[in-house]
Amino acid sequence: MQISRLSQSPGIEQHEFPFDPSYGLDLEGLRQVPAPDNAPADFAEYWQRAHDRARAVSVEPRLGAKVGPTVNGVDVYEVSYTSVGGVHIGGWLAAPADGVVDRGFVIGHGYGGREEADTLLPAPRAAAIFPVLRGLPTKSLLPGVPSDSQGHVLQGIESVDDYLIGACVADVWCAATALTELVPAAARRLDYSGISFGGGVGALALPWDDRFSSAQLIVPTFGNHPLRVTLDCVGSGAAVRERYEKDPQVLDVLAYFDAATAARHLSIPVQAVPALFDPSVPPPGQFAIVNALAGEVDVQLATAGHFMEYPEFAEELGNLALATRRFFAE
Repeated sequence: MQISRLSQSPGIEQHEFPFDPSYGLDLEGLRQVPAPDNAPADFAEYWQRAHDRARAVSVEPRLGAKVGPTVNGVDVYEVSYTSVGGVHIGGWLAAPADGVVDRGFVIGHGYGGREEADTLLPAPRAAAIFPVLRGLPTKSLLPGVPSDSQGHVLQGIESVDDYLIGACVADVWCAATALTELVPAAARRLDYSGISFGGGVGALALPWDDRFSSAQLIVPTFGNHPLRVTLDCVGSGAAVRERYEKDPQVLDVLAYFDAATAARHLSIPVQAVPALFDPSVPPPGQFAIVNALAGEVDVQLATAGHFMEYPEFAEELGNLALATRRFFAE
């Protein structure tokens, strides 16, 4: 595991949270956080069956209107496709304006959903699909499904078969199918990049899909649920913790949706971007995922995640963009 710091920040000294978003751990301590030891015996079988069902879906991708002008040599189009359960997923597809494509990306989003596509792609001559996973704004809202993170993360949590996160993982697999059907050249090398919610969902999706060559997981969530529910935080993690305090048996369901357990099965090269300080996705959970990755790992260490109020933030963002380009060029 190669670890590089995105800046030489001394860390976050001032904040307004009523808890410590570093959880009393430095880098050495975080590197010792393991994946949970409660993995279901049929964990891999469960996910392989889910993957097989998603690959059998006729996704029927539909390319819509071009959105805005060409930027950075990239055109953006609205896109939609069908995922498991017949659910229609919306998003965007970005591709070189000159039509020259030799690789593809599936780009995951955070728990706020997505309002638009990026035109600065992780590599040149790439086509990228930006799906909005089911139930989330702005493209994939569903009746009866909360679109806020605290409600969305609890949808169906009473049952392994009904938990919405599993269907969101299937949306990623179906997005890859939609992209490669619309742009066949994208299948020459297919990669993934996801942040926060998208990082956790990506870690759950990637081990079972051999179409992906490498991945980037930025401040990924859903790592080590048994530890995570003991840590104070804000956002979706707080909602899960509150549900666990009322009903500890939800851990039996969450065991199937633990991104750190899945990381043990993820052997492709991964660029991981964990943070030392994060009030929304506790760093111990992030590092549980990173530490469990089974393949080559390039760690780009961020000072903070889900927190921008420190002087080095812009520098780290720029350095991450450079590191991303280098990683996906290999």
